[in-house]
Amino acid sequence: MEGRASDSPYIDMIWRGQAGKDYAVICPAASRWHLLFHKQDGRVKVSAEGPITRARPTTQPEGAEFLVIEFKLGIFLPKLPVDGLVDTETVLPLSSKASFWLHGSTWQLPDYDNAEIFVARLVRQGLMECDPVVSAALQEQPQELSERTVRRRFQRATGLTPTTIQQIERAQYAMTLLGQGHSLLDATYQAGYADQPHMTRSLKHYIGYTPAQIASNGKVE
Repeated sequence: MEGRASDSPYIDMIWRGQAGKDYAVICPAASRWHLLFHKQDGRVKVSAEGPITRARPTTQPEGAEFLVIEFKLGIFLPKLPVDGLVDTETVLPLSSKASFWLHGSTWQLPDYDNAEIFVARLVRQGLMECDPVVSAALQEQPQELSERTVRRRFQRATGLTPTTIQQIERAQYAMTLLGQGHSLLDATYQAGYADQPHMTRSLKHYIGYTPAQIASNGKVE
């Protein structure tokens, strides 16, 4: 498994990997949706997968290859709103082993190196948009919209509420601190939890491990 950041204003991270023998992991909660390109024994699957609101186990058959394009908060496909993808996926139909259908057009499968080009084409064709309401809401900036409109647009573009996103990202930050060797007390304070039991509940829900397990392992895959 390897990943890289992107200079695209639409992409948060790009990941690729190949499953080894007995691949079984706990997949942590994630606040961002992504496109998944999966290959196994000559078969291809393309899916749009939404945010994950709690940790869950996942397995992959040996040899499975995957490419993940993870999008920044506020980036979405207008014809496939993120609020309909939370904790689930939508499989996109294939047109060949090297292409798939999206909104009436065929698209070549991207790879690890040209993901930005692929996404830029989606943007030029008007299939992908950025809603500025999301970034403004996350930064608690005043907006000339009703609270109801902001909430509706935020959930359409992200699938989640600002509070849920903050909870997921706080758990991820606490996991990073513990993985770096910070004490449980220090991680509790720096991540902004009320106390250690609060952090324990949060990490078990969103990450799938207790703080002690994360600290002893050094990191969570």
